[in-house]
Amino acid sequence: MNVYDFDKTIYDGDSTANFYLFAMKRHKRIILLGPSLFGAVMKFYVFKKGTKTQFKEVMYRFLRYCDTEKDVADYWNVNIKKIKRYYLKQQRPDDVVVSASSYFLLKPICEKLGIKHLIASNVDPSTGKYIGENCHGKEKVRRFREEFGEAQIDAFYSDSHSDDPMAETAKKAFLIKGEEILDWE
Repeated sequence: MNVYDFDKTIYDGDSTANFYLFAMKRHKRIILLGPSLFGAVMKFYVFKKGTKTQFKEVMYRFLRYCDTEKDVADYWNVNIKKIKRYYLKQQRPDDVVVSASSYFLLKPICEKLGIKHLIASNVDPSTGKYIGENCHGKEKVRRFREEFGEAQIDAFYSDSHSDDPMAETAKKAFLIKGEEILDWE
């Protein structure tokens, strides 16, 4: 089996950030959350306080203004074109996506693409609260093993060395830069 990160690996961009902007265009009231989001950015990225999960929960507050199921469906109808060509050319039926992005956001696009196995962060689509850990770094490996046991990963693909723990579990790992596939270093 091949295992893929999603954002900037299969999808050309950050699906969470892009969905946030998409939702903000539809639901103008989201702008009211700007000050709290700015505060969260400062706290986490500038002052290095708190966890990424805490930051994301502040960001995900925008979901309270959304019709999440409809907005996500409409978002992917517009953004399916951002799925990278290299992936579509080599896609296999047993591919697995392991992503820090939210399950509710990635499930519809994975279904459209025929990806049957998705492991992602469990986020309540109404409140933005995390249910469990953010699926990032070593947590990706833990969640993969929980789902697939000791199944062998033929190849792992990601855009980021934050996925070194997953890369180490694969026979071969590749770093994705745009449409270019590079050997993992």
